[in-house]
Amino acid sequence: MLRTSDWSVVEQQSAVGECAFPYIPGLLSFREAPILLEVFAKLKHRPDAVMIDGQGYAHPRRFGIACHLGVWLRIPTIGCGKTRLIGEHDAPGSNSGEVSALRHNDEIIGSVVRTKPRTNPLFISIGHKIDLESAVRQVLASCQGYRQPEPTRRAHLYVNELRRQAQR
Repeated sequence: MLRTSDWSVVEQQSAVGECAFPYIPGLLSFREAPILLEVFAKLKHRPDAVMIDGQGYAHPRRFGIACHLGVWLRIPTIGCGKTRLIGEHDAPGSNSGEVSALRHNDEIIGSVVRTKPRTNPLFISIGHKIDLESAVRQVLASCQGYRQPEPTRRAHLYVNELRRQAQR
């Protein structure tokens, strides 16, 4: 968990478990949400919002992992995927902060956001209790010179460190 004023770590938790559900594209929630809910149950501080490395509304069923976790936790969540699951879009401009609409069946389901010049964009969608404009604004505010927003980037770094420790 990060403090948005200076991106310092407030709290880190982890959980280890077996994935009982196989990897099936579009059903990530059933594979990863149980262990994520274990981690959230360990937190001593309640987050104001959660950014998920995955989809929210920009999902074939309009209910990706960011939606599942948001409803379960009852807090605002943002889906922030590195790849497009569904939809069509024009490429956003090449500068940081440029945005284009992600559409599916004539509906805007998310935004394609360039977070860093000359890098692939991210696919942002609402999860729960947040509108798309606010979600995009939060993602852009949290990109501290990297392609990925700070919450998901730090989570990846933490998981990789835990893996290294486990291998020792």
